[in-house]
Amino acid sequence: MNTHYLAPHETYELHELLTFKNLCLTKSSTMSALVQDPQLKNILQQDVTKTTGQIQRIQEFMTNRGEQS
Repeated sequence: MNTHYLAPHETYELHELLTFKNLCLTKSSTMSALVQDPQLKNILQQDVTKTTGQIQRIQEFMTNRGEQS
């Protein structure tokens, strides 16, 4: 984006996405502590790592208000 501000609907959609990603992170993190299967635990831990990075990227994007970095 070349603008310095996000449109209201874009901000709303990013908030929805951020809420969804936080829910995914909570679920994967919680389930990771409960599962016994090492392979499933590994998959869930990978998901926690990736989702954490995605949340940080969304937050950075929202903080920069769509400015191109």
